[in-house]
Amino acid sequence: MEGILDLLTSYLNDDIVMRRVLVGLSAATIFILGLGLSMLIRNFSSPVRRRLGLVVEEEPVKNRIAVQVSTVLGPVASYVLPQKEVERQKMTLQLFRAGFRSPQALQVFYAIKSLMIVGLPLIVLLSFRFMPMLENKSAFNFALIAAGFGLFGPNIVLSKLVDRRVKALSNGFPDALDLLVVCVESGLGLAAAIQRVADELDVSHPELAFELSTVNAEIRAGVPRERALRNLADRTGVRDIKGLVGLLVQTMKFGTSISDALRVYSEEFRDKRMQRAEEAAAKMATKLIFPLVFCMFPIFFIVAIGPAVLRIIEWMASR
Repeated sequence: MEGILDLLTSYLNDDIVMRRVLVGLSAATIFILGLGLSMLIRNFSSPVRRRLGLVVEEEPVKNRIAVQVSTVLGPVASYVLPQKEVERQKMTLQLFRAGFRSPQALQVFYAIKSLMIVGLPLIVLLSFRFMPMLENKSAFNFALIAAGFGLFGPNIVLSKLVDRRVKALSNGFPDALDLLVVCVESGLGLAAAIQRVADELDVSHPELAFELSTVNAEIRAGVPRERALRNLADRTGVRDIKGLVGLLVQTMKFGTSISDALRVYSEEFRDKRMQRAEEAAAKMATKLIFPLVFCMFPIFFIVAIGPAVLRIIEWMASR
């Protein structure tokens, strides 16, 4: 308490105003804490939520934790989740692309984010109590930094997970395309070919196999094939898969041969891969200039010219 008083004193010159602000903050904190505890106790003691817990008892541990977090935060979800539907859809799509498919993923994500925003500054302020050599203003600044980390950190981690999964899907797409061409040319239908490719890639590329199996499951559930393929493009976010989906949708719309379209797209895809490889090889010489100039050349000159320079220095010293 004394540390908080000193911290407020450094920003507020009037002691009366400072004490009133402190009393108001303390009252608001106790009220919010009591309200949150009452909601948590009510949620845990609710028979409906206990029944829901029994229903999902056989689910995996990760899903049970997600359901428990979402049900406990149910009354305060409107304050934690974004209010605009566009932001919710955008974040849900990001979670889907990162591999989090649970219906409670959005609530769990924002619950973790809210806890980090509130908890990290409190941890910083409490830890500064054991470091009296630091000033109170520094504690306040570090608390603001911790709050900023809690605000932007989960989004950064989520974007990294999305990039890693998109890269894994892109690495498995060439094999999937070749297998899909072979399966369609051998006489299989599109749904059967997609399922066969998913079965073959289950070990080498499990992420892409799961996405293809999801497409086949949607088709069997009654979703139109065009809609199921477009859902695949939206879920993955891979540019090559979007191109393939657009080609298949256009082929089914005009009634042309799927095998011919896939063969042409496969040849064009190989050309694009070769062009990207040539582009990366052409950029390599430019990228190597900086490590060569700043790392390799100084060492080379030291090894090659260093002994001669030392002899010249010794000869001039002997004169």
